[in-house]
Amino acid sequence: MDPPEIGAPEMQAQAFRRYVEPEIEVLLRVARTLCGSADADDLVQETLVRAWRSVDRFDGRYPRAWLLTILRNTNMNMHRRRRPQGVEDVATYIDARPAFGIDPPSTEDQVMAAFLPDDLEDAVQGLDTKFRNVLLLVDVDQLTYAEAADALGVPVGTVMSRLSRARDRVRRHLRPNFDAATGGSKR
Repeated sequence: MDPPEIGAPEMQAQAFRRYVEPEIEVLLRVARTLCGSADADDLVQETLVRAWRSVDRFDGRYPRAWLLTILRNTNMNMHRRRRPQGVEDVATYIDARPAFGIDPPSTEDQVMAAFLPDDLEDAVQGLDTKFRNVLLLVDVDQLTYAEAADALGVPVGTVMSRLSRARDRVRRHLRPNFDAATGGSKR
């Protein structure tokens, strides 16, 4: 007696459970790094929908890289849709006042503030976005260089270079405080 034949939807579900579900936590961490806590869940949800639709065509090799590529492309598409529309008649906005203020801190910012010394937080936040993202993906989210490269859509060498520069800039920022606290001098 032959085993019962598995239908296409069940095979799709099995592939999704096997390749995608184990990577959801990584997708969430990377999404938070790329776009902040507020949009991370939406980005991951859209990534999972796209992965579901194409998991039957996935060859099973390097699922994390495959998913990070989907995440990166989805993030770029979501930002493309959010571009502000041009104003046709500027005169309509002559009396309009700009909205000033700050956004409330994200959950990630609150956690960093609670667990990291102020000077380290200042050093990381003071980095240019491209350096900060690489530093957070590799050192905080613990992605490999290749995975970070996939997430950012840049070559691995670029990740290594940016990470080196980011770490160096953080060290330079922290060095005076370290020397003052320890009574040491530069090495």
